Amino acid sequence: MKIIVLSGGSGKRLWPLANSKRAKQYLPVLEGPQGSMESMLQRLWRQLDEADLQEHARIATCREQVELLQRQVGTEAPLIIEPEQRDTFPAVALSAAYLYSIAGVSLSETVIIMPVDAYVDSDFFSCIRGLPKLSRESRSELLMIGTRPSFPSEQYGYIVPELGRYRDDEGICESKVLTFKEKPYEAEAKKLIADGAFWNSGIYAFSLDFIIAMLVNRGLPIHYDELYKQYFKIPRASLETEVTQKTYSRSVVGYEGVWKDLGTWKTLSEEISFDRLGRGEVSEDSEQSQLINELDIPISIIGLKNVIVAASPDGILVTSKNADSILNAKLQSMNERPKYEERRWGHSRIIDTAVMASGLHSVTKRSFVAAGQNISYHMHFRRKEVWTILAGEGLIVIDEQYRKVGPGDTIVIPERCRHSLRASTDIDLIEVQTGQQIHEDDVIKLGVTWDEITSQLNLA
Repeated sequence: MKIIVLSGGSGKRLWPLANSKRAKQYLPVLEGPQGSMESMLQRLWRQLDEADLQEHARIATCREQVELLQRQVGTEAPLIIEPEQRDTFPAVALSAAYLYSIAGVSLSETVIIMPVDAYVDSDFFSCIRGLPKLSRESRSELLMIGTRPSFPSEQYGYIVPELGRYRDDEGICESKVLTFKEKPYEAEAKKLIADGAFWNSGIYAFSLDFIIAMLVNRGLPIHYDELYKQYFKIPRASLETEVTQKTYSRSVVGYEGVWKDLGTWKTLSEEISFDRLGRGEVSEDSEQSQLINELDIPISIIGLKNVIVAASPDGILVTSKNADSILNAKLQSMNERPKYEERRWGHSRIIDTAVMASGLHSVTKRSFVAAGQNISYHMHFRRKEVWTILAGEGLIVIDEQYRKVGPGDTIVIPERCRHSLRASTDIDLIEVQTGQQIHEDDVIKLGVTWDEITSQLNLA
């Protein structure tokens, strides 16, 4: 079997901690082994390792998230890289093309799709191990895992099985799917549950040729490199819309153990083991309330029940845990530039933006570069930068010239100037960008790792 972990989404529903630069799956808010904090991605990747399934797995993610992903699970984690975010169907299609044309996987091999925000216990992976056998014996093109609903949610898809069920030697139930309904209204969800429906966990199993044939029928390339170039031609749609609802040869496996989708504040808060993370306090009479604060200012929750307060440089959210549907609708209309960004080398935070009377734009950032890490060797066409080192020491490269820098040093970086910075010790710096226009895509990368940079410049 081959397992594809889908980890390229944006996760806006967990604003303000999650944004387009730091998706929900990278938030270190879950308690891991020995009390350490870990993200959804780190938890699932660890569980796959503990279940001896990691060697069968690859992580599908978009190009913009590669640095952050590798920072969390290491550079050795096998990746399938999407050129842009286009929802789950394009990600699965590109992953299938990769397995077929790059990894050389047989068309008869069982492929299992797992969303990165699936919260499960270790016994869940016994179910995963049984999927290839069940998939073959069911003779269905698509096998889904369904879980027992605990309430009529409008956030999930519902799978209604036929009455006749097959139970294998390990006690796992499998049956044909009667109907499938994606995110119904609450009243319809109640009726579906009364009819014996499962929640759709978003975990699928199928043979590789199922998706490859689908690409062929749509006139799309089945080789990864070509499909990567034509990625924009794949519909920006979910796997449920493009595959589940259009496939009639489908079966469902009922899983009775622990499963949650941690895509909302309500479900995430149920698995957070603390009342407070960051500066502030939660009073004793604030029952079932939690605070997550990434700001330097304290926040207090007093006398409020069943609320989440989340604060980051992007904003402050105060919400009832039961307001998921309203909150999601509000967040869909938000399109502000993220003010906090985690990178391979550290992190940065926008602390000020301004437009001068002259029309000149400015953006001021505070950045942290971890010891031993480096910023890419790159250049900008439409902005000037001034860096001031607050703390730490390192080596800066300016147009193939390099020198040591330390606290109090100021570096002027004109437009079209090639530059990089490597930290010998942890570095804090202030970066002021100025220009007639300041855009995130105004960057040309010339090298990423320090070895790549030094090989270009013949540095020792």
